[in-house]
Amino acid sequence: MAGGFGKTLAAVSLSVALASVTVKSLGGCSVAACRNSLSSCRFHVNSNMMSGINGAIENSHNKARTSPYPGSKVQRSQVPNDKVGWLVEWHDYNPVEYTAVSVLAGPQWADPQINESNFSPKFNEKDGQVERKSQNGLYEVENGRPRNPAGRTGLVGRGLLGRWGPNHAADPIITRWKRDRSGNKITHPISGKNILQFVAIKRKDCGEWAIPGGMVDPGEKISATLKREFGEEALNSLQKSSAEKRELQEKLHKLFSQEHLVIYKGYVDDPRNTDNAWIETEAVNYHDETGEIMDNLALEAGDDAGKVKWMDISDKLKLYASHVQFIKRVAEKRDAHWSEDSETGCPG
Repeated sequence: MAGGFGKTLAAVSLSVALASVTVKSLGGCSVAACRNSLSSCRFHVNSNMMSGINGAIENSHNKARTSPYPGSKVQRSQVPNDKVGWLVEWHDYNPVEYTAVSVLAGPQWADPQINESNFSPKFNEKDGQVERKSQNGLYEVENGRPRNPAGRTGLVGRGLLGRWGPNHAADPIITRWKRDRSGNKITHPISGKNILQFVAIKRKDCGEWAIPGGMVDPGEKISATLKREFGEEALNSLQKSSAEKRELQEKLHKLFSQEHLVIYKGYVDDPRNTDNAWIETEAVNYHDETGEIMDNLALEAGDDAGKVKWMDISDKLKLYASHVQFIKRVAEKRDAHWSEDSETGCPG
């Protein structure tokens, strides 16, 4: 795509894709004050990418520029903040090419290389069973390769990601109220608000506590992915017998068929992202108001999870990448305890 139309589309795509980057933060504070300082082995949403429209790209694209690339010794070409945006001309830009051997081996979840004769992907649309549309609108395709709507990453190819363009994920946030032995909700002594708990897993790959989650399979609905990933990582469903799986599915259906809150959906700042492949997610909160559903489900770590447990929600949480931002939103939506400060302000 060349000429003025290409630049116009790039500008439109960028403003839409970064719709959540803005001076308007969750707590009403400035972008500079609310920058998320969490360090992690993998990304998720940077605090600047959580709300608002038509914001600037500055400091919204950090994890996707980190080196070495996950699972390798590959060093990205360095991309300074003022050169991230595609609308900024940079004739000397020379990104490193890298696609992991595990992806090149051609597993079922991965696309072929872009130049293979039998591969003609339909970008920006549903391509058979593969969803190539972005949740943030149109993205540009240049020389046959989709272009990361958030900007340059210093690396081309797919890295560890299977799909060219958006790689869709889903993150189920399962919550309940913390209760005493008599079944009464426990309130925080300072904020006076009820304490919310969520199911957290400890990831095997980097040892950090996180929200369960994973990639959407081709043709799979987001709702099915959310249920499947929670079952696999927090209930060890993959290791259950057929009878146990049926019983588990009945209980999960009750939890996942109730009213829920979509906490976030769109592009996420992930260290696996490249110039041509990136992660997008949908984080959804399913709340067990009485606690009865989850009382009948025994937590058991499985698949990518080393451990699993209920965690109290507060601004003192230290989670995988920026998952804490999702959790903060849930606390706000449920009017639950978050901070001991009298004013909500920015997360620490």
